[in-house]
Amino acid sequence: MKDMIAYCGLDCETCDAYRATINDDQALRERTAKKWAELNNAPILPEHINCEGCRADGVKTVYCDSLCGIRQCALEKRVTTCGECSELNHCQTVGAIIANNPDALHHLKGSQDGFTTENNRQTEI
Repeated sequence: MKDMIAYCGLDCETCDAYRATINDDQALRERTAKKWAELNNAPILPEHINCEGCRADGVKTVYCDSLCGIRQCALEKRVTTCGECSELNHCQTVGAIIANNPDALHHLKGSQDGFTTENNRQTEI
């Protein structure tokens, strides 16, 4: 699971784009495209909903691949996740993700300690 934690701490395995891709679920792609298009006021189509994980090799959504500022920053700083960045506690960019998803911070703090979360318990990696 640790490779499926995005740079921002979100769990890619719970992402609808990832799940639609891995399961080749066209209905989920269509629902996700509609939802994301409405949320982002953007022309997102079902064929845009393909992703194998933010940090994994393979296909990514256009946003995750080239528009995500968090991913670009982590790549520039050469960190595995924002949990390895000395600016984590003051970063407004990843702070917005953490504010809406407290598990993201838990994943990031776990990566600092050499631990990863799995089924809400910590296990040494």
